[in-house]
Order: sequence, then structure tokens, then C-alpha cells
Amino acid sequence: MTTKQATHAATTAATIKAYADKITADIQQAKSVIAAFEAKAKSNRATHEIEAVNRLKAANQTIEQKVQDLKTTHESNVPRAKADIDAHIASVKASIEELGNKLKAQFAQK
Repeated sequence: MTTKQATHAATTAATIKAYADKITADIQQAKSVIAAFEAKAKSNRATHEIEAVNRLKAANQTIEQKVQDLKTTHESNVPRAKADIDAHIASVKASIEELGNKLKAQFAQK
């Protein structure tokens, strides 16, 4: 491996690590919000919301696995893998917002 290739590989690894750290932080934030939603849903015995929480937990696990897979992904596939992860993150964030709005509406009615 030439010095240029080694430098490029190190730069790519550092970029992937920074991206993985950012996504991991997003996942941790989502987990804390999901835990709060789960507590509210369970206290109200809101079956549909509990199911939604379980789907969000599964989605988070999928994202975590994709981040782990990213670390071993060939350099040429990294942009596609990042786009896939970003799409999953956006979907989870939208679902969290939707569930949050539902739970707020339920508490407003009581």
C-alpha cells in the first residue's frame, strides 16, 4: 500500500468513525425519548402506542446494526450505506414526532 493509499484509507476510516459517532448519539437520544413515550403509553395502557414504541425500538436496532456494518463496508459502498442509514434515521425521527403528538393529544383530552 502506498503512502497516498494509506492516508486515504485513514481519512476514510476517520470519516466513518465520526459519522458513526454522530448516528450513535442520534440513536441514544431517540432511545431516551422512546423510553419516555413507553412509560406514558404503559401508564395509560395505550396498546397502539406501545406497539408503535416497539416498532421504534426495532428500527433503532436496525440502525445500530447498519452502523456496525458500515464500519466494515468497502469504501465504494460507504455513500450508499450512509444514505440508507440517514433515511432510516429520518423515518425514526418522523415516527417519534408523530407518536409524541399522539401522546400529547391523549393527555390533553384527559
